Amino acid sequence: MWSYLLKIKQNILTRNERGLIYWLIISGFAIVIALEYLTPPEYVFGYLYTGTILLASSRLSRTAVLGVTLAATGLTLLNLFIPGVETVHPPTVANRLIAVIALVVTGYLSERNHRNKEAIAYAQTQLRSQQQLAQMREDFVSTLTHDLKTPLLGAIQTLKSFEEGQFGSVTPMQERIIQTMTRSHRTTLQLVETLLDVYRIDTEGLKLQRSPVNLVTVAEEAIATLTEIARSRQICVCLNYGESDFRRSLWVNGDYLQLGRVFSNLLINGINHTPRGGKVEVVLETSAIDQIVKISDNGCGITQEELPYLFERFYQGHGDRLFVGSGLGLYLSRQIIEAHGGIIWAESRASKGAIFGFRLPVCPPPGDK
Repeated sequence: MWSYLLKIKQNILTRNERGLIYWLIISGFAIVIALEYLTPPEYVFGYLYTGTILLASSRLSRTAVLGVTLAATGLTLLNLFIPGVETVHPPTVANRLIAVIALVVTGYLSERNHRNKEAIAYAQTQLRSQQQLAQMREDFVSTLTHDLKTPLLGAIQTLKSFEEGQFGSVTPMQERIIQTMTRSHRTTLQLVETLLDVYRIDTEGLKLQRSPVNLVTVAEEAIATLTEIARSRQICVCLNYGESDFRRSLWVNGDYLQLGRVFSNLLINGINHTPRGGKVEVVLETSAIDQIVKISDNGCGITQEELPYLFERFYQGHGDRLFVGSGLGLYLSRQIIEAHGGIIWAESRASKGAIFGFRLPVCPPPGDK
């Protein structure tokens, strides 16, 4: 019997064991009916129906529990009129009604308890799933760090040694091949680093090292870093200051390295969407409360359907971009800008191309009070 009760609790009854539950319920009804109808109505045995209700609610469906509860209450009240040998007094009716209320409350509470158990079981399952997911993410990071990042760094260093002639002279053709292999390995390493950054931001949040930063300096450095890539694709990258033609400073309170990543990500995005011979333009503007950066290209533009998803992770759009990326650059850029208390957006240009921009709160220059 205890094993059956344990299986009821664990919700793993077989068909034969379910039949045993029905048999126990019917037997319980039969015993209580015999006690009810073989004794005067003043003796209320209807309270014993609570055992069958609890047994039904432990494993059977809600409909079955409702049926058992209705049957119990009906049989309890029916004993007032059957067999009808004695006169029924008001106290007897009151006792029967109290028994009916007790049965209804038992059925309600047992059903509510059953729902609570289901909710707890579901929550426990969700918790286990989250714990498994967290473990998988930890394993994922360990794999990226050790099994991918470490060999890539070793391969890049080995290729550098070949290029420097440490293993013998290198012909011009071999040097070009080694340079191509090195660029490929560095691109893969950059993707691994980006995935690691996404994981760190999602789990730990973005930690900023804030200080006064001049966005002009950040933009010029990012453009200089990407000049060779832009030149190889015959794309002009230029910097201007909106309505003004002279160089000025745009100070914000931010993380220099992280803001540099934003510029690099948006510039690479513009270069990837710009056809050969095109232009990517960085426009720096200022207002009373914000420093504004806009990076425009003359590629295929952005459709209205794409706009809501541009800054989601792994989204790459459906345009005719010439070079496929990881789909994480814009996602990371949004995380960085929002961590700085700024706003990032995208829009399609009226003529052709797209504009990606962000704005950050103004910060006084260093030394100003």
